[in-house]
Amino acid sequence: MTGSFFRLLLVCVVSSFFMLSGCSKREKITKLQQLDGKEIAVPTGTVADKLVLSKLPNAKFKYFNSVMDAALAVKSGKADAAAYDEPILKNIAAKNSGLLVLPEMITTDNYGFAVQPNNRELKRNIDLVVSDLKKNGGYDEMMRRWFPKTGKPAPMPAIPLTGTKGVLRLGTSSVTEPFSFVDGSGGIVGFDIELARYIAKKLDMKLEVVNMEFGAMIPALISGKVDMIAACITITDERAKKVLFSDPYYVGGIAAVIND
Repeated sequence: MTGSFFRLLLVCVVSSFFMLSGCSKREKITKLQQLDGKEIAVPTGTVADKLVLSKLPNAKFKYFNSVMDAALAVKSGKADAAAYDEPILKNIAAKNSGLLVLPEMITTDNYGFAVQPNNRELKRNIDLVVSDLKKNGGYDEMMRRWFPKTGKPAPMPAIPLTGTKGVLRLGTSSVTEPFSFVDGSGGIVGFDIELARYIAKKLDMKLEVVNMEFGAMIPALISGKVDMIAACITITDERAKKVLFSDPYYVGGIAAVIND
C-alpha cells in the first residue's frame, strides 16, 4: 500500500511539473509584434484570423465558439492572445481583471450606421445627431457610460420619444456588447441603441428595435424590413456597394487582448 501511495505521489508531482512548464513557456507580451508566431485565439466563423495574418503572418490560431471563450482562453493560459473587434475586447477586459487590450491595433476600421442607398435624408440626420453629440459633450458621456475602464456598462438613460411622425425601424444584432446587447431586464441596450433613440427623437419618431443575426442585417435593410442597421458594423468598400453608410461614429478595428 505504501508503494502505491508513493507511485501516486510521483505521478501527481510529475503532472504538476508539466502543467507548470506548459504555462511558463508563454512569453510576457508587451508589444503586438511579439505575437507573430504565437498562438492567438479567435471566434470561429469570423475573419479575425485573416486580418491577423495581414499583420502577423506567422501567427497560429486556436478557434473558439465565442469571443468571450477566446478571451477566457487567454486568461487561463491556453493562448497567448485573442483577436477581435477592439471595443468588444475592451468591454470584456473591463469585466475580467488580468486581461489587457494592447494599444497597437492589428487593423483600423470605421464603424457606422447603414441605410438604404437612396435614403440620403436619413443618413444626413444620423450624421447631424452624431455631430451635435460630439459638440455638446453627449458623445463623451456615452463613451464613459458604455466603455468604462472597469466593470460593466452603466444603465442606458431614459430617452422619451413622442413619435408623432411614425416609427423608425432599427435592425441590430444584440451580441455586440457594448454596442448592442441584452441587459439584465431582457431589453436590448447599448451604444448603438442609445444613438438610435437620439436619431428617432430628432425625427420625432418612435423607435422599433428588430433583433436578428448579424449576417441578416444587410439583406433586411435592402428588402425594406428595417430603415437602418447598426451593431458595431465596419464600413467597407464591399458593403458600401449595397448600402449607404453614415459618417463614421467610432474608430476601432481588430485588436489583441493579452494576459496582463
